[in-house]
Amino acid sequence: MKNIPQQLCALLGGLLLSTCVWAQGASGYPNKPVRIIVPVAAGGNVDIVARAVAQELSKAWGQSVVVENRPSAASIVGTQLVAKAAPDGYTLLAHSSTFFAAPLISANAGYDPVKDFTPITLTCKAPMFLVAGPSVPARTVAELVALAKAKPGEISSASSGNGSTGHIATEVFASRAGVKLMNVFYKGNSQAVIDVISGQTNLIFDQVSTAASHVRAGKVRALAVTSTHRSPLFPDIPTMAEAGYPGYEDVTLNMLLAPAGTPKEIVAKIHADVAKAFAQPELVARFVERSIELVASPSPEDFGQLIRSEVARLGKVAREAGIKAE
Repeated sequence: MKNIPQQLCALLGGLLLSTCVWAQGASGYPNKPVRIIVPVAAGGNVDIVARAVAQELSKAWGQSVVVENRPSAASIVGTQLVAKAAPDGYTLLAHSSTFFAAPLISANAGYDPVKDFTPITLTCKAPMFLVAGPSVPARTVAELVALAKAKPGEISSASSGNGSTGHIATEVFASRAGVKLMNVFYKGNSQAVIDVISGQTNLIFDQVSTAASHVRAGKVRALAVTSTHRSPLFPDIPTMAEAGYPGYEDVTLNMLLAPAGTPKEIVAKIHADVAKAFAQPELVARFVERSIELVASPSPEDFGQLIRSEVARLGKVAREAGIKAE
């Protein structure tokens, strides 16, 4: 290396040393506790699935995997925390479809879902019911659409806020059906459901897992499920495709992400171990009882493509529906 300047030699040596240190860290991962940030309150689907994932990874790794709840409006606080964390695999993010929508509806989101995170895997799909309250005479989706076309803008659809999963689902359905619905926004899903039951509002797109008890009790009617297949818990309720909308699918996605720049080897390990956990029939069955389908992406790269397609899809929905960042 006689002809190489001394400064260049030092630089090359430093790069080689840092590469070796990085490689050792990746191959030895994890060698300390890992935390999974859940940017919503405890008890919901995101939290429940994240805790199951944490338990399985902890068993596989022999390391503590801790779930931390950081709830806030549009899940922004916890999401920003992970975006700014060190990309070493020790701070992960468990999120839902709100991850894609928040930057579309909040000027303070403070993150780019594509640029600021490294995709790891999907963790579950949670279908929704199109639910009609007792104030709606329709017994089928076709009857509902006919009613909405006869009374444009008069049929109300409740949701937990502008750009929420339920709001986006309402806009997607209205676009496909060629109808105009009146959006009624609430600060939370609980009050929205109560008002549909009481007849204050007419419709709601609600996750099967939370709507199930009200449907069974006869307080509301589920007209269709938004997944591509019928719910095993409600086999008599048709899919939206069966109700006349081929190819229709609008399910809530849960996922696991890491800060941008997290080493591929670490990402691949986390993905593989989540997929291995989800291959356990007893674990899958436990969540089927909640109408939650545990599912891992084929690969982190495949999940990354899904993120890009969802961001593009929701951006189109937001533009067409006039949803703007506030």
